[in-house]
Amino acid sequence: MNGMVLSVNISKKKGEPKTPISEGFFRKDFGLEGDGHAGGNTHRQVTFLDIETIEEMKALGIEVLKPGMIAENITTKGIELYRFPIGTKLKVGEVLFEITMIGKECEKPENCSLKIDIDKCLAKSRIVFTRVIKSGKIKIGDTIEVLN
Repeated sequence: MNGMVLSVNISKKKGEPKTPISEGFFRKDFGLEGDGHAGGNTHRQVTFLDIETIEEMKALGIEVLKPGMIAENITTKGIELYRFPIGTKLKVGEVLFEITMIGKECEKPENCSLKIDIDKCLAKSRIVFTRVIKSGKIKIGDTIEVLN
């Protein structure tokens, strides 16, 4: 099963929406060069979220969403990475990733504007965290290949 890179997104600081860029360099054991989330947590170096989830959230009435606003580094199309188990390897452009975590808890679910259940946010349940195991560039349109 393959998907594609719809957007590569970056922000200078943590906690800010990310801005799309045409391509990025992803460094082994670090993450996206220039991104505020890179270099820290070894299990949360690069995040992925699919455009299909963003479209579902728009259908729930959240109109301001676009790639990067959920703080994902890579917005995907045509592949639901959250359905693959931890440890799955992905080849994206020149880069090799390993899925290390799927989803995360809403810090304050009562304030979450992306709710689908009383205590769960759709995007946070589907965001995929990875670590970079081989460096390289990724650009819009690159193929996402599941290796195992």
